[in-house]
Amino acid sequence: MSQATATNGSLWRRKSIESLQATDDSHALRRVLGPVNLILLGIGCTIGAGLFSLTGIAASENAGPAVVISYLVAAVGCGFAGLCYSELSSMIPIAGSAYTYAYATLGELVAWIIGWDLVLEYAVGAATVAVSWSRYVNSLLRDFGLYLPPRLLASPFETVKLADGSTAAGLINLPAVFVIVAISFLLMRGISESARVNAVIVVIKVAVILAVIGFGIPYINTANYTPFIPPNDGTFGHFGYSGIMRAAGTIFFAYVGFDAVSTAAQETRNPSRDMPIGILGSLVVCSLAYVAFSLVLTGLVNYKAMLNDAAPVASAIDMTPYHWLKELVKFGIICGFTSVMLVLLLGQSRVFYAMSRDGLLPGFFSDIHPTWRTPWRSNLLFMGLTGVLCAFLPISELGHMTSIGTLLAFVIVCGGVLVLRRRDPDRPRAFKVAGGPIIPILGILSCLALMVSLDGLTWVRLFVWLAIGFVIYFGYSRQHARIIQ
Repeated sequence: MSQATATNGSLWRRKSIESLQATDDSHALRRVLGPVNLILLGIGCTIGAGLFSLTGIAASENAGPAVVISYLVAAVGCGFAGLCYSELSSMIPIAGSAYTYAYATLGELVAWIIGWDLVLEYAVGAATVAVSWSRYVNSLLRDFGLYLPPRLLASPFETVKLADGSTAAGLINLPAVFVIVAISFLLMRGISESARVNAVIVVIKVAVILAVIGFGIPYINTANYTPFIPPNDGTFGHFGYSGIMRAAGTIFFAYVGFDAVSTAAQETRNPSRDMPIGILGSLVVCSLAYVAFSLVLTGLVNYKAMLNDAAPVASAIDMTPYHWLKELVKFGIICGFTSVMLVLLLGQSRVFYAMSRDGLLPGFFSDIHPTWRTPWRSNLLFMGLTGVLCAFLPISELGHMTSIGTLLAFVIVCGGVLVLRRRDPDRPRAFKVAGGPIIPILGILSCLALMVSLDGLTWVRLFVWLAIGFVIYFGYSRQHARIIQ
């Protein structure tokens, strides 16, 4: 018998790696991605809202110019988790990311928790980026004299200024909904097409980052760096060292890209070799970009001026005399956000595909389109869910919801490495984290520290979301799980 021989009623029944790989032809995805595609997917997803929008929010509300340190703190925790992801992805080259790893190591209940958590991570993450995408599109259109109705650019929880000077509550963020729908249809069309579009967008995005850094450095106002760590105002998380940690927890979801890379394992030509390259390669490139970019951004614009600004880079470019650069940079950022949403929605559909394939969700979510070879019904579902979120929620709330989901996934992956090493020490590992248990333990501790730094309301949202998930698990998933003996 396989490792999935626990009693059918056990909450901790596990699937062996062999059984996870035992999918029939009707559930086959195309293996077309190589290491370069994976690195580009990681960069495409990682460099986005965390850099172009949440940097301003984290600086103005939590860390000030020390948001640079927050990115370093997040990068360290992310590095530990990235190494653990690399080890597991080289051993378990199956779609589903942390969900699949948990099923093979920690059991069905933990797998369900992390799979349901990934819904929060990816769907809410895509919605967060869509809101900022909408703001930058509006900023670019205004540069060309085109004005969209302000109430169609904001959620009902936000106040907007009308043309006559009066204020009113927003109605719906219509451009954000539009881009989610367009990307979802692209993903349904095929992984090869999606990867090619992402590659083009990544080139544009990296060029924009280099342009902002290169042209922005001469116009940095060093007075904006004083004080570099603003004193705490008496509230935990509002500046000072606690503010640095709170900001690190908030922007941590910016590093979700390498997690999304692992969801594409079943569409990779040589996953045992290529997955670690894609995960760690994209993590290194993006960490360097975050530190350099945030340093320039907070030097161009005082952190106090970034309060509630979902498009801080546009404000930073306004501090330079390069008028031609403003529109170009905004266009590049819009393209960059598009690639982030593409990879997040790709990862989301693959997680649901894996959960459906294992019986934890209805089978139609793992149905593969006969021509496109994609889990198109999962794409349709999350087109609707993500569209509703970005239409009716403000960006600050979305960003906090996503961060805690990402951190929880990382904790479980790091724990999975420890469990699998003890339970199956002789299984070949194409990539193995050095140092014994040290790196996984540090990954768990660093991610837990960032989770603790988040506000109480964020924790409440997580528990409510998990409670909904438990209702579905005990009402449906536990009875329908396919345990291959």
